[in-house]
Amino acid sequence: MAFVQLPDSPVLCRNLVGGEWISPAGAATLDVRSPYTGGVIGRVPLTPSAGVAPIVEAAKKAAVGWQAIGLRERTAHLSRFRALLEKNLERLAHLAASEAGKTVAEARAGLLKGLEVCDFSLSLQNLDTGGAMEVSRGVTCEFRREPLGVVAGITPFNFPAMVPLWMIPTALIVGNAFILKPSEKVPLTACALGELMLEAGLPPGVFSLLHGGKEAVQGLLEHPDVQAVGFVGSSAVARRVYAEGASRGKRVLALGGAKNHLIVVPDADPDLTPQAVVDSFTGCAGQRCMAASVLVAVGNVQSLIDEVARRAASMEVGSSMGALIDRASQERLETAIARAESEGARVLVDGRGKKPQGAAWAGGNWLGPTILDNVRPDMEAAQRELFGPLISIVRVPTLSAALELEAASPYGNAASIFTTNGAVAQHVVESARAGMVGVNVGVPVPREPFSFGGINESRFGHGDITGPGGVEFWSQTKKVTRKWTARTDGSWMS
Repeated sequence: MAFVQLPDSPVLCRNLVGGEWISPAGAATLDVRSPYTGGVIGRVPLTPSAGVAPIVEAAKKAAVGWQAIGLRERTAHLSRFRALLEKNLERLAHLAASEAGKTVAEARAGLLKGLEVCDFSLSLQNLDTGGAMEVSRGVTCEFRREPLGVVAGITPFNFPAMVPLWMIPTALIVGNAFILKPSEKVPLTACALGELMLEAGLPPGVFSLLHGGKEAVQGLLEHPDVQAVGFVGSSAVARRVYAEGASRGKRVLALGGAKNHLIVVPDADPDLTPQAVVDSFTGCAGQRCMAASVLVAVGNVQSLIDEVARRAASMEVGSSMGALIDRASQERLETAIARAESEGARVLVDGRGKKPQGAAWAGGNWLGPTILDNVRPDMEAAQRELFGPLISIVRVPTLSAALELEAASPYGNAASIFTTNGAVAQHVVESARAGMVGVNVGVPVPREPFSFGGINESRFGHGDITGPGGVEFWSQTKKVTRKWTARTDGSWMS
């Protein structure tokens, strides 16, 4: 059985400051362990708050020249970076999988989504040209897009490449200097991205890499020269990052957690629906904000549930599904399953104790697909984001009851309806309290140029992180009004 290719020896991570790889002074180090084996595959420095300033200073200096070279010249640099991403796709996919627990196919898919964002950003040289209009006789109005300066992205463990690539291309194309603070659990892919940035010829300091934990994040939020912060993580942390950054006058967009609902009605396609449900809650071992965690069964859909259970039970961990990020996550999920069972839920498919064959993988963090049936809406399994390959079935009599259940969630990330009835689908699209809605799609991630982002407790701040929303977030517009001569036949503006 072929799994991910792990690094031959532990990778020593360093910060990227002004184009140089530097170990931060006085920083403790943390072992990076592969979810597949539990073995050490890298070491990462935990940069203290004081170590943030040199990175910001280098980025601030670089931002001046980066803005001055113009949009087309910036596009040429990012085009070379994009080509290097594609050239190194397989190496990056294995690296991301080795530290995040994904299958190689899932890691590859994340990189391909990142390439889509690159393509969208590269198109801005032709699409985002500003605008000018004669608004009155002799008077023109114009807008010009300008960068913010130094900006930062704080990214999670579950997508070591994709989420940084949601932010980096657009932020750089519009003229900012970008600082990436990846999760300390998955620093290796970030280092590889930094190497490709240098190989692409970006000026020193335009892209920086800051390793660390809470102190590094706090340093970015406190530094007065960091103008904007993008964040992806849990809702609790997203709320704190948004509050802290906004209180200091920064532009902040913080995407949080989710409790996504898949609504299945009796006329759902029996061929399409079961696999879409399974893929949604088991993909990335359920460690993604787009994973389904509640299956809302409307009326008699038992045959569909039986098929979902059969397909989920047949999956093999390690090959068709990856590992959990760490042992603490495994223990937390196993505790949640036991609690749901004690509260009256029935474990329809039990993933506890599942492991791949082979001694090499015995130390990994494994939990197979798990399905809880007869879950009540007031139970933890129906309300809390558990973040693993676990789905809770809540049975309701009507579509109205299903929509009430979905609307009662404090989150607002994603929801999907499985039906062959267009009127039912349209009703759910119009009624769902979520930023992203799918029809017969288990993971309704928009493709570029359509923006990614939820609402309610799934997003703190305004706008979306990709597409046109990302362009607006990482830039500002300057409005210019001109008049050269007096006019006697004009309006009040003349």
